[in-house]
Amino acid sequence: MHVGMKVRHPDLGIGTVKGVSEHLADIRFDSGLRSMAPEQSNLEPGEAQAEVSGLAVPLSTLVAETVSATIKELGLEREDALIGQMASRWENGVMILRPSDPALQSKEVPLESFFHKIVMMRNNLRVLEQKLFSGL
Repeated sequence: MHVGMKVRHPDLGIGTVKGVSEHLADIRFDSGLRSMAPEQSNLEPGEAQAEVSGLAVPLSTLVAETVSATIKELGLEREDALIGQMASRWENGVMILRPSDPALQSKEVPLESFFHKIVMMRNNLRVLEQKLFSGL
C-alpha cells in the first residue's frame, strides 16, 4: 500500500491513501479521513493493480511511467516533430526583442531556438506534473 493508491472498503466505499505508517494508513473516503490498520480492515485495491517485483502499484501509474520512459528512450519526444512542422516562411526566421528604452540594445533570437525552448519547457512541466500527481 502506498500514498495515492485507491482502496475499496466494504462499508466506506472507495478511498485514497493519504499517509502510511508502520501499522496504520490514513485514507480519505467521501465521509472523511480515517486511520485504519489495512490488515484488519478488509481493504482491497480500488483500481486495477500490477505487481512488479513484489511491488503493487496502480496500473495507470505503471502504464504512464512505462510509456513516458519508452518515448524518452526511443527519442520520440514531440518537441522535434513540432519544430519540424513550422511553416516554411518562418524557417531561418528571427524574433527581435526591442526594449522600450532606445539606449538599450535589441536582442535577436532564432525562431527555431525560441520554439524549441518553449516546447522543452512544456515537456518539463508535463514530467513535473506526472511526478507530482503520481506521488499523491
